[in-house]
Amino acid sequence: MRLEGLRVSPFPLRILLVLAAFFVLVRPAAALEAIEVPLGVATLDLTDAVERYSSDTDRLQVSTAAGADGIVRRIEVRAQNDGGSSDWVVFALANTSDEQIDRLLVAPHYRLVGSGVLTPDLGSVRIVAVTPSEGFAPEHLDEPGADVFRITLDPGAIVTYIAQLSSPKLTELHLWQPEAYEESVNSFTLYRGIVLGISALLALFLTVLFVVRGTAMFPASAILAWAVFGYIAIDFGIIGKVFGLGPEALQAWRAATEVLLSLALTVFLATYLHLHRWHIRYAHLTGIWLVVLTALFGIILIDPTTAAGIARISLPITVMLGLAVIVYLAFRGFDRAIMLVPSWTILVFWLAMAWLAVSGRIDNPSIQPALAGGLVLLVMLVAFTIMQHAFAGGGLAQGIVSDAEQKALALVGAGHAIWDWDVARDRIEIGHEIETVLGLKRGALEGPARNWLGTLHPTDRDRFRAVLDAVIAQRRGRINQIFRMRAADGRFLWFHLKARPIVGADGEVMRCSGTLADVTEARTAEDRLLHDAIFDNLTGLPNRQLFLDRLEQALLRAEAAATLMPSVIYLDLDGFQRINDENGISVGDSVLLAIARRLSRLLSPADTLARIGGDGFAILLGAQSEADGVQEFADSLRIAVRAAIPIGDQDIRVTASAGVAIATKGAATAETLKDAETASFHAKRQGGDRTSLYRPGEIVRRDSDDLQADLAAALEGGEIELVYQPIIRLSDNTIAGFEALVRWEHPRRGSVPPSEFIPVAEESGLIVQLGLFTLERAARDLALWQAALREGPPLFVSVNVSSQQLLRYDLINDVKAVLARSGVAPETLKLEITESLVMQNPEFAAKMLEEIRNLGASLALDDFGTGYSALSYLQRFPFDTIKVDRSFVANNGSTARPVILRSIITLAHDLGMDVVAEGAETESDTLELIQLGCEYVQGYLYGRPMSSQMAHQMARRRQQPQQSLARSA
Repeated sequence: MRLEGLRVSPFPLRILLVLAAFFVLVRPAAALEAIEVPLGVATLDLTDAVERYSSDTDRLQVSTAAGADGIVRRIEVRAQNDGGSSDWVVFALANTSDEQIDRLLVAPHYRLVGSGVLTPDLGSVRIVAVTPSEGFAPEHLDEPGADVFRITLDPGAIVTYIAQLSSPKLTELHLWQPEAYEESVNSFTLYRGIVLGISALLALFLTVLFVVRGTAMFPASAILAWAVFGYIAIDFGIIGKVFGLGPEALQAWRAATEVLLSLALTVFLATYLHLHRWHIRYAHLTGIWLVVLTALFGIILIDPTTAAGIARISLPITVMLGLAVIVYLAFRGFDRAIMLVPSWTILVFWLAMAWLAVSGRIDNPSIQPALAGGLVLLVMLVAFTIMQHAFAGGGLAQGIVSDAEQKALALVGAGHAIWDWDVARDRIEIGHEIETVLGLKRGALEGPARNWLGTLHPTDRDRFRAVLDAVIAQRRGRINQIFRMRAADGRFLWFHLKARPIVGADGEVMRCSGTLADVTEARTAEDRLLHDAIFDNLTGLPNRQLFLDRLEQALLRAEAAATLMPSVIYLDLDGFQRINDENGISVGDSVLLAIARRLSRLLSPADTLARIGGDGFAILLGAQSEADGVQEFADSLRIAVRAAIPIGDQDIRVTASAGVAIATKGAATAETLKDAETASFHAKRQGGDRTSLYRPGEIVRRDSDDLQADLAAALEGGEIELVYQPIIRLSDNTIAGFEALVRWEHPRRGSVPPSEFIPVAEESGLIVQLGLFTLERAARDLALWQAALREGPPLFVSVNVSSQQLLRYDLINDVKAVLARSGVAPETLKLEITESLVMQNPEFAAKMLEEIRNLGASLALDDFGTGYSALSYLQRFPFDTIKVDRSFVANNGSTARPVILRSIITLAHDLGMDVVAEGAETESDTLELIQLGCEYVQGYLYGRPMSSQMAHQMARRRQQPQQSLARSA
């Protein structure tokens, strides 16, 4: 049929197209299949029966399941959170019975099964709300550990439910009969209580065992037990109930317990097996692994899921590496490794089951509590294992030991090997320990005595042969010899042989028996001490002592042979301290080494070059005594010093002032060197970089040179004294300690201020002697105060340390010796180091300060804020106290001062340090420091520097609050 002339209006056509497009776009999905809810079934698993939706808006339109009338309806649900995307699950339930059905819709917050490894699901709220297609909304029940909604189905009803999710993750969804759900929860309650109780008892038992025994493996096992207890308490929901934590807050706790479990397992394994005793690499690897695991606690604060994932990866790595170490040590006969095999086998089996659970390969409601019980079983086995060590002091361990066994044990404990020479058979036998030390094959040192001669150092062979022959010939005596033996790599090691001959019935020597010990380390240390006693430890040149000895020998030879008298040239570097200040101590040391090499190349073999003091060099010329010739040679030395020294990307230039002294008949050794030094100081006073010849009566030493000599005499004569300025504890306004300050009362000059003689002491090298004197005197006075004042917190004394002291390794031995001789509590001796000093060589300073801190002494950073602080280095220095410079304490009217002072105190507290404020002069200064939280204060308001006796009297009254102690001082 044709329709001609028919015109269709475009408006209705557009309406039809829009409607068609609408129905195509919002076409409802296929109707849901309603799930029949039978009366006699306890639970229905809806996890895989629901339909999941994700919406970009806060609304969702879905089609319902067909009702009893067969009609499919469409409903729209709005999320509880306005705006944003949302996730949903939709399911339909049908009640085909003629009875009303009540069921519980349960979605657990956390399930170990299927939680994953790399990015584990640590639990959260699963269902926010449930909306039915008809009837009342399900009631939300407050149940711990799960989202529970009560659903009621009328007879013959088919209801579609739309559940809004908090996230796309829905690990499990079940429909329970209320009675069956309650029975299921209660069925594990007793089991969980038993497991948790045993875990807590084991942790307490191992902690008590640690307190009783005190060895390292007991705290390690206690940490493991507490880690397991924490893991189980989180897993069973105890922590959440006790602290009222929600599912989201428990994520961080759960991640922390998993990290702690891996960390505790590593600590227990390393401590129990004594891995640090087997090889240092074991200790290094364990330390690195523990640092990595400890860092995970910081990651927990940012992303608990990532931290838990790394912990779940680290646990099998720890277990498998531990298994390899245990097997290796067990095959070597280490009894602790053998005893740990059963426990580690169970741990490997537990790890396999846990991996099957988290990966979802096994799914059973009992697997999660079963794994918790497995951890408790593991801790029980560990407890039984270490109990054998805890009570190893019983009768079996204290049984009768024969005399031969006692001697053998003594040899093993002393680290000695048996040395036995069967004279009749001419065969030497030794313990295989010596062959191992030398890197030789087993039996390489056994055989005739003549075979030993090839292994000895050539200079020791004749002496060794002579001693053996003498013992055989005289049939008495002892062998007490130290000799060197060649190792497999060509090195020579030192050994100490102690033996005695055993004479037979016929009066002849049957054998010689004794011990052989490796004394290489002791011999090397002894040689090093002897070397350091006469040689400079930086340049390797002779020091002042050896130089004076050689000068004395040269003078004696010259007088005896009536030959030319020797000459001495003293070179003092100009402005060397500036190089240290601008470039650091390491650059200064490099400059000294370069200059030493240059000067050495210009000398003949008969001459002597020595390093005298910090930046002074002395040259002994034995074959030149003409003044002009010596001066000309001194000028050549200065020219050599003047040449640029390339260090890194810069050229360092330094000049020297030379002093020349020609010895005279009957001159004292020290006087000749002193004359050369005097001439050098005269050249320096004239501008430096020149040579001066010493002529008696023509050179007058400048005041600082006289001051140097007087200071040296004052140190010997006891003119140097210490005064003490009190340091007040602001919390109770009592005396906490004193700062030791050096004072010099010159017999002619009167009182010499420290600002004058301290620079002289630093320039001349006397600062080391002065610093040691201050340290010993302050410690001695502190010991007297502490002995007299036994009540309350012990007093402390602060002692300033100079740059030359800090940059010498001897400072550690000095502090150790002072603490041992004085007997003071180590933490009450506080060493003060200025901020600019530690920054000259921060790497070396950090190492030295750490070693001093290990001795127990306290460390204070003096004059903080006046130097050039580098906070990245500051946190590495083990200071326990910061002393704020007086420029930040006194109120000078600056608006920036309070802000800077507050920042310094806050920084110190954040780094775990106490603060001592210097220069408190008014009550307002003290009040401000108290408000800012400063712990200690020091200033004239509370006391001026005073003698040791006055400080002692003041300390006796320290229990009474101090009010303006300046009057009593």
